[in-house]
Amino acid sequence: MEYNKLVNAINSDELNAQFELMRCSNNIDGEKSRYLDLLNNAHDLFNASNYSVFSAPGRSEVGGNHTDHQNGAVLCASVNMDTVAVVCECDDEIEFISKGFTINKVNLDNLNVVESEKYKSESIIRGVCARFKMLGYNIGGFRAYSDSTVLKGSGISSSAAFEVLVGTILSHLYNDNKVSAVEIAQIAQYAENHYFDKPCGLMDQMASSVGGFVSIDFKDVQNPIVNKIDFDFTKSNYSLCLVDTKGSHADLSDEYGLMPSEMKDVAKAMGKTLLSECTLVDFIADIKAIRNVCSDRALLRAYHYFNETNRAYLEACALKDNDINEFFRLVKESGQSSYMYLQNIYSPSNPLSQEISVALMLCENILKNEGAYRVHGGGLAGTIQAFVPSELLDVFVSKMNEVYGDDATHVLSIRSVGGYRFI
Repeated sequence: MEYNKLVNAINSDELNAQFELMRCSNNIDGEKSRYLDLLNNAHDLFNASNYSVFSAPGRSEVGGNHTDHQNGAVLCASVNMDTVAVVCECDDEIEFISKGFTINKVNLDNLNVVESEKYKSESIIRGVCARFKMLGYNIGGFRAYSDSTVLKGSGISSSAAFEVLVGTILSHLYNDNKVSAVEIAQIAQYAENHYFDKPCGLMDQMASSVGGFVSIDFKDVQNPIVNKIDFDFTKSNYSLCLVDTKGSHADLSDEYGLMPSEMKDVAKAMGKTLLSECTLVDFIADIKAIRNVCSDRALLRAYHYFNETNRAYLEACALKDNDINEFFRLVKESGQSSYMYLQNIYSPSNPLSQEISVALMLCENILKNEGAYRVHGGGLAGTIQAFVPSELLDVFVSKMNEVYGDDATHVLSIRSVGGYRFI
């Protein structure tokens, strides 16, 4: 759309429904100002005739704590924090100008891995383009001015939002929007694995790309079963709160690595590679023999996996049935299992520091039998997740921010759409 027409469309009521869809609220004045600021900055820099606007959301892990690395099931959701880009087409290169950091131009003549780009945004752009070409899709140049509200280090995956944003732009500008949301997520994962050089799973990208509540079964990791769940969270009278407990992740890599490796030890003792190839029935039947070669903690973590991967499926069923009370019961059960069996609520090397444990204690005290709460993401340090009813939201936020700092609590909603062309 032409610059002047786009400015008028944003200032009028013409795009209000789309703003409300992205924001999950009718309080959209701030979003309108944000988009106008992005558009004006893009026009000052690029002075193009026409612009398109794209958005990709962050995500939350709702169910399936530490199941994806065993090719289990997860339940995840996109949230109303996003990365937005105002875009215009150009030839043979991609230029991303982003508030807060610099990204070098990526020339599309070279789509090979560039060692010096590893762990940088340029590698993601190059990797997404390379995978598009490998799969027979078109690529082309564009210039983008972007801004993100997806908080880094909060467990809602700013990297996945950026990856999905690049894929969504290429799909719309050069492929008539024929690249599916699932395929964009797989392309994004490929770029992060092979170009950025991070061996991530697929959950983050899938939630960002597909949008809403998304149930994923990774048993066939090359062809995951992905189901979007039709549940309108905005009508539930609950908010999704993420609380950053400010615990340090430093020196925890080995402890994170022990969770998948110990689960794999149990699978190996059962004659398999991953726990997704085993059953709970066989595990219980053979537990004496397994215990002879695996640690007790490995057994407990395997038990968590078997129940948690099934629980993620049951949570999805509860949402499909519009049974939010059963959904909350399962979320709390998931949190209890992470505490008792997975044991990722605090670091065993530093048991006197238990930020997540204290946050969960406060949740129990404030929410009692309302809503739900659990560890969010990898655990050991970092973030908890809580579904908080509207009547308790102010009390919840006030207490959490009192304990963990004024910026600790982020009040979110579940966004119903993933990677999205705004106009």
